[in-house]
Amino acid sequence: MDAAHGMPTQAPAPAVAGGRRSPGPARPSVSMSDVAQLAGVSSQTVSRVSNGYAGVTEETRRQVLAAMRELGYRPNSAARALKRGEFRTLGVITFSLTTTGNVRTVEAIATAAAAEGYAVTLLPVAVPTQDEVRGAFTRLEELAVDAVIVIMEVHLLDAATVNLPPRVQVVVADSDAGERYTVVDTDQAGGTRTAVQHLLDLGHDTVWHLAGPEGSYAAQRRSDAWQATLVDAGRRVPPLVRGDWSAESGYRAGLDLAAREDCTAVFTANDQMALGLLRALHERGRRVPEDVSVIGFDDIAEASSFLPPLTTVHQDFAEVGRLCVQAVLRKLRHEEPPHGTTLVPTRLMIRESTAAPGVG
Repeated sequence: MDAAHGMPTQAPAPAVAGGRRSPGPARPSVSMSDVAQLAGVSSQTVSRVSNGYAGVTEETRRQVLAAMRELGYRPNSAARALKRGEFRTLGVITFSLTTTGNVRTVEAIATAAAAEGYAVTLLPVAVPTQDEVRGAFTRLEELAVDAVIVIMEVHLLDAATVNLPPRVQVVVADSDAGERYTVVDTDQAGGTRTAVQHLLDLGHDTVWHLAGPEGSYAAQRRSDAWQATLVDAGRRVPPLVRGDWSAESGYRAGLDLAAREDCTAVFTANDQMALGLLRALHERGRRVPEDVSVIGFDDIAEASSFLPPLTTVHQDFAEVGRLCVQAVLRKLRHEEPPHGTTLVPTRLMIRESTAAPGVG
């Protein structure tokens, strides 16, 4: 039997009194040629069906699968992978599963990989350090993956001491390391400019910013674009207010912002912090959007159910995941350039949390 294509299946020996089994005759091993004979096709056709290749009619595929079930034939995927040098598995390293962006990106990658016939092995890393990165790659190599996608929100790849293993095909999501690696990211700056300009166009003198945590690439990109948009418009740049992506941090920051009469518009770096901000403004008697307009970033599923429904920047996580998988598969086929950045466009979802100042 060809070990790369099938595993022998044996019927269990009959039981005898006392729970012991007699060494009765074992069922002969089922081979690919047995399946081919029963289905009335060639062994090559059985192999194509087993490996999911195209070029087999639906009727033939059903005949082959029926013969496999009847004979108890099971393709040996591990042996097949060793023979072909391909495991049909992508590794995903991420440093946080607590943020909406990372969770939705992982989900999108898994969905896109499945559509291409690949499984995903997820490896969360608690602390984003060089040693942890090396350890994660070592563990993924032991788990037999074909390539790796790294969701690198923190500025770890900016450090000269950090290098991803050159022998592993890698694509990075949510990073500014495009000069060193293949990167897929949301257009953080473009989405921010659109949001801030929307508030200025409504007539607000300036826009305050509730930013994400220090060390986050996405947070830095958004805060830089917020400031640049105000400077380009000749507007005053208020002091930056820092959160940590959580609704609780948005609430705490919101209590301070609510006390400022000159705060009439806030661009918030994610929807969760915007939720906490809305609560704080409500508790302090500041109406949204009549007194303060609020914009978020992400467009989480619940954003349209906030009170009021939240104007926010929509990120296309499905497209980010699809492009990450597409890029890493192209690298496996040696079709992808060694580095460069692909930006996925955003769009502004205008709802009831923004209005001209003093409306109502």
